Amino acid sequence: MTELYFFLISLLASVVGAICGIGGGVLIKPLLEAFGVMDVKAISFLSGCTVFTMSLYSFFVSRVKKESLVDLRTGTPLSIGAACGGILGKDIFQILTESFSLNRVGAVQAVCLMAVTLGTMLYTACKERIETRKIQNMGVCLLVGFTLGMLSAFLGIGGGPMNLAVLSFFFSAPTKTAAQSSLYIIMFSQGTSLLSLIFSSSVPEVSGFLLVLMVAGGLFGGFFGQRVNKRLNGAQVERLFMTLLLGIVLINIYNIWRYLR
Repeated sequence: MTELYFFLISLLASVVGAICGIGGGVLIKPLLEAFGVMDVKAISFLSGCTVFTMSLYSFFVSRVKKESLVDLRTGTPLSIGAACGGILGKDIFQILTESFSLNRVGAVQAVCLMAVTLGTMLYTACKERIETRKIQNMGVCLLVGFTLGMLSAFLGIGGGPMNLAVLSFFFSAPTKTAAQSSLYIIMFSQGTSLLSLIFSSSVPEVSGFLLVLMVAGGLFGGFFGQRVNKRLNGAQVERLFMTLLLGIVLINIYNIWRYLR
């Protein structure tokens, strides 16, 4: 039953992640933590593998089918910055897990994720009244990508809601363009953070069967999510996104209480 639960969570989260461009890890990690079946290091690793698989599939399929909305002129420096930030974010996570209890680290992650999600909800609700930018400078793109990659790798969520808010504000990206660009950034940040774990021999002990199941969930989630995304307009994607944000906030409130009780 545990294996089935992990697979279903990774599948459904990846479907939603592919539709909204949030990666799926922002749902996978807090949901698995809420059930307390595994420590935060193992959950972060499994979540990262699942999100990387989904984002890799979604990006390359959209490119092959010539349906990609990603502007590579800004998307590539953003992704390179995210790759570098992903290594630092994972290193910060490793240092904290070696210095504090896993419950304390989990609580810090839950607080940070809730704060980021609330900020994204506020921005999304008010964005029609906010003047956006259209940044082209490569140095700024690298810096923005670095910050996104560092946060997402530290939180173990792939990219999460903050990617969409940042892409909308700094690059005036429409909802569906921001969703695809977010997955492109996630692919780089998660890929490098996972490689840093492998090369530093810091991969947590997890069941190989469970890892395969979750990666399969990410693959199938990317497949179905892409198809659903094409059937929805920007307003429908945004409504789904806001509903998810509210759910993420509530789950993290519970996780904070569970870690600190």
